[in-house]
Amino acid sequence: MGILDLFLIAVGLSMDAFAVSIGKGLGMRKLDVRQALVIALFFGGFQALMPVIGWVLGEQFAHYVTAVAHWIAFALLAFIGGKMLWDAFHEDGGLEEEDVARLSIRELLLLAIATSIDALAVGVTFAFLDVNIVPAVTLIGVTTFVISFGGVAIGHQFGSRWEKASTVAGGIILICIGIKIVLDHFLG
Repeated sequence: MGILDLFLIAVGLSMDAFAVSIGKGLGMRKLDVRQALVIALFFGGFQALMPVIGWVLGEQFAHYVTAVAHWIAFALLAFIGGKMLWDAFHEDGGLEEEDVARLSIRELLLLAIATSIDALAVGVTFAFLDVNIVPAVTLIGVTTFVISFGGVAIGHQFGSRWEKASTVAGGIILICIGIKIVLDHFLG
């Protein structure tokens, strides 16, 4: 898997965190850089940690499924991307302003875990595809950090109109990467 593939996966995975970051930025009367950094660190950190956990789990049974690894990767990425698309079109409208304005460690922890669950499945996929995990999770974490920080700033500036579009884009990117993995397998 090349650097472009990893970067696209990183962008796709970060879209949930981006959408939530926009929501957090909506509640800021003034852009608080410290809070934006904390939000970005939580999201970037968990987006980097979860694939490592998935990779460790995947390494335990990767040798049993190498013949079908491309299909597993496709299924996981298509499922994650499909779930993101479903969520984008079936959620009830987002967070209330008073929920967004607060910044609590407990809430950030829950949001970071919720937005990075899909990265756990990607980590399993990385194990099946024998991806070098350190550069992969570094790229995912840094990309999510930057995108989340930007999400807070955008949320502060422009409101919630980007929330749905970012989730849709993330879902489509993950599905396309899954399709590319299958095509690469069959086309060499």
